[in-house]
Amino acid sequence: MKQTDFHIRGRSVDSFETPFQLRVKNGLAIVDAEGTCYRDLNALLRKLNSNGIKKAELYNVYGQRYIGTSLNGNMKIEIYGTPGNDLGAFMNGAKISVYGNVQDGCGNTMNDGLIVVHGHAGDLAGYSMRKGKIFIRDDVGYRAGIHMKESQNIRPFMVIGGSSRAFLGEYMAGGVILVLGLNSHEERHRAKFVGAGMHGGVIYVHGEITNLSKEVKVVDIDKSDVRLIRSLIKEFCDYFNFNFDEIMSRKFTKIVPVSHRPYGRLYSHYAHARQCCNVLLNME
Repeated sequence: MKQTDFHIRGRSVDSFETPFQLRVKNGLAIVDAEGTCYRDLNALLRKLNSNGIKKAELYNVYGQRYIGTSLNGNMKIEIYGTPGNDLGAFMNGAKISVYGNVQDGCGNTMNDGLIVVHGHAGDLAGYSMRKGKIFIRDDVGYRAGIHMKESQNIRPFMVIGGSSRAFLGEYMAGGVILVLGLNSHEERHRAKFVGAGMHGGVIYVHGEITNLSKEVKVVDIDKSDVRLIRSLIKEFCDYFNFNFDEIMSRKFTKIVPVSHRPYGRLYSHYAHARQCCNVLLNME
């Protein structure tokens, strides 16, 4: 075990015994996470957060899962390396910046907060996120934005700088996905089954989508769409130092669901069949 010789709120941090290097000073914690179990790392983050640490820098992160899970407050976390699955899951307001790629489930069921990824994201990015923002500089894997949802004025946002694999926005019930297509020389996206089962929210895409699911349609962009796209691109460029005017000069496609109850008939048939069955049983 290793201990730090710094203090938190003026008291000794003898209780902060860790299996890795830790330094704390003036509200900043610097952690060398090399070889650390994800349980130890996440327990440390929760303890630092509860003791008023405003920012944590994590170095040598290699696959540790659940970083930032259920973390409350406005703590800032900078990650240097590749965090494991479910980064920021159930997060409640923290801000995470990753200088590298992230694995699957980034922002899983995120309640609020910010995740900025200076690299690629794996599958299921933004899975069931309810609020907050995710900015990914490069590409995402399969099923990005699956089950995203919104409630009244609470909306989640995800901006993808590159492109997506298949099933983008699958079963999406709310929120906004913006795909910029910056790392491709082609105007046509290869993503298949875009919007499969989608019944809420909106997807904006630069470039042509040739494989839309039957549950969605393309509609014209209006002035309110332009304002929203503009604000998200401005924030994206602030994080990743892209040229705002060049991105805004591109044409965007708006994808929305055809119906808010795409499977309503399926369940109505089931209810009708059940009613007929009850009738037959009562006749016996």
